[in-house]
Amino acid sequence: MLNALEVFTTVVVGLMVGVEFSVAFVINPILNALPEDSGQLGRAHGGRMLGAVMPVWYIGSLVLVAIRAVAGRHHDGVGLAVIAGALLLLSVIMSLLLLVPINNRGKTWTPENRPADWKEQMNRWDRFHYVRVAILIAAFTLLAAALA
Repeated sequence: MLNALEVFTTVVVGLMVGVEFSVAFVINPILNALPEDSGQLGRAHGGRMLGAVMPVWYIGSLVLVAIRAVAGRHHDGVGLAVIAGALLLLSVIMSLLLLVPINNRGKTWTPENRPADWKEQMNRWDRFHYVRVAILIAAFTLLAAALA
């Protein structure tokens, strides 16, 4: 049973990290290169879509890692799983404090109502997101190492 939990947890966390990596290094650069207002409209749509899904995915990943750490407390790798969980918790806190407020504004913007500094706000979101992606990659790496 522990093996199934470990595989499921690894897949769920790994897919989340992959999506966030893709947003940072594939999707947003593509959107930023689009002409006129297309990039801003794409970011607003992405903010609405992913803003609805990612909270569940982040909390679910954190819960799965915590369950894995408790269930595997007498097995090798529990320390790495706990650290991975702590990093996931940090990513949730960082999201709530830094990224979600910007996303909540940006997902409502249109070319007609966006603020003059919308690009600066998106750049700030991107910088925070790069840090969050690094934290997520570290958490995933530790989780995978805990299972090896």
